[in-house]
Amino acid sequence: MAVLPEVPRLADRRVDQLAFPSRSTYVPMVQAFKDAGFETCADLCAVDYLTHPGRTLPDGVTAERFEVVVNLLSLSMRRRVRIRVQVPESDPQILTLVDLFPGVDAMEREAFDMMGIIFEGHPDLTRILMPEDWEGHPLRKDFGVGRVPIQFKEAPGPR
Repeated sequence: MAVLPEVPRLADRRVDQLAFPSRSTYVPMVQAFKDAGFETCADLCAVDYLTHPGRTLPDGVTAERFEVVVNLLSLSMRRRVRIRVQVPESDPQILTLVDLFPGVDAMEREAFDMMGIIFEGHPDLTRILMPEDWEGHPLRKDFGVGRVPIQFKEAPGPR
C-alpha cells in the first residue's frame, strides 16, 4: 500500500477516511490514494460556506469560504475516502485532477461554472451549464436571486 501524506483527519462513519489536505498537498494525496488502489473518482464538487461558516474541521485546518470535496472509491477493496480541501475566497484556485482521473473533467468545469473555483491546469475550463456570457456563479451564496421569464410556445390551453 502506498504511503499517504500526513494531513489532518477526522473519523467519519460514512467513509473509511476523511482527510483535509492543504492545497499544496492535495494532488500528492490524491495520487497516493490512486497508487493505493482507489481507482475511481466518484465525485468532485465545491461547497460555499458563506452563510454557514461553522463546520467540523480537525485541529490545524483553517476554515475558508469554499471547500472542494473529492470522493475516491476502491471497488476492489470496497473502500471509500473523502478529501476536503479549503479554498480561500481571495484566491479560489486549486490544481486540477484531470491528469489523474480524466473523468473529473466535467465535474471541475461544473464547480468552476457554478462556484467560480479555478482548476489550474485544466485542459478546457469553460462554462458547462451556463451561457458563456453569463456573469457570476449561480451557486454562490451571495449570488443575487433573479427572475428569468418563462415563455411557453404552443402550450395547450386549459382543460
